[in-house]
Amino acid sequence: MQNVDQQVLGQVCDWLQAQEPCWLATVVATYGSSPRPVGSLLTCNRAGELKGSLSGGCVEDDLLDKLTDGRLAQHRPQFFRYGETAEEAEQLGLPCGGHLDIVIEPLPATADRQAHFGQLATRLADRACVERTLNVHTGAYECREVPRHAELRYDPDDGLLVQTYGPQYRLFVIGTNMVAAYVAEIAVALGYDVVVCDPREEPLATFDVEGVRKVRDMPDDAVRRFASDRFSAVVALTHDPRIDDMGLMEALTTDAFYVGAMGSERTSAARRGRLRELALSGAQLDRLHAPIGLPIGSKTPPEIAVAILAEITAVRKSHAHDAHAAAQRLASTAA
Repeated sequence: MQNVDQQVLGQVCDWLQAQEPCWLATVVATYGSSPRPVGSLLTCNRAGELKGSLSGGCVEDDLLDKLTDGRLAQHRPQFFRYGETAEEAEQLGLPCGGHLDIVIEPLPATADRQAHFGQLATRLADRACVERTLNVHTGAYECREVPRHAELRYDPDDGLLVQTYGPQYRLFVIGTNMVAAYVAEIAVALGYDVVVCDPREEPLATFDVEGVRKVRDMPDDAVRRFASDRFSAVVALTHDPRIDDMGLMEALTTDAFYVGAMGSERTSAARRGRLRELALSGAQLDRLHAPIGLPIGSKTPPEIAVAILAEITAVRKSHAHDAHAAAQRLASTAA
């Protein structure tokens, strides 16, 4: 399963490798409520095929018409605004008073473009963050690997569009009970790549949640393979320490941005004691969210799942904010 960025950029690569020119459109600003956020991507070709979305409405059809009949971005990148008038906004399904700014880049099937987007797709497949810069005025482009995500930047004066593409966030679930099923379903809806791990054959075979990858392996080995980077969260949900503890012992030594385990205060205290005996440090144990989830008084499996995903979301957003603040401090110091 890939995130939307990877799907769109992968389609660009496929078309360019097939010697088929195409366009890449990026949302650079929105005004009023918008069904798609800044940074959303769409690619299309002259045959009218497209991947991705800019608005979820009629904008895509109108843009495709303008591109294929030669009215937009034929030879160089171009900025374009939808919703200049109330009549146009209504016609295109934009909210009252809202408009949508996009940058459209024509992509000829040259060797340079093929290599550029091929490198981009490869680095994303390796779960790296890549920053791409496009000069809308000149058409010049470049990309470089960066340690973390940053907000899209577009300056209409100098024409520079700077966007970070990154891997899909992954949720690694240890266990196949009812709570795990609800957690997996909600996580898929939130856009996570969900991996469910259980060394037991029968529970894994009967775990039926659409859109997840099932792995029959020991949790510590599977964590190393699937959930060791900073874009991963790990949750242990079996209530069986022989399974949960193995995964936690490994996860707490990785860069995973969240590690949590289900259980009561008493169970969690006993778990910390066992993990301490397995030579995990105090700092590593401090990373463990246990009892798992925000304290919302959850009792039923779906309530527990909501609490778990709410806490993961809060931690993820907090880490992103801290990383952005650190980058700003670094830039200020360098200046």
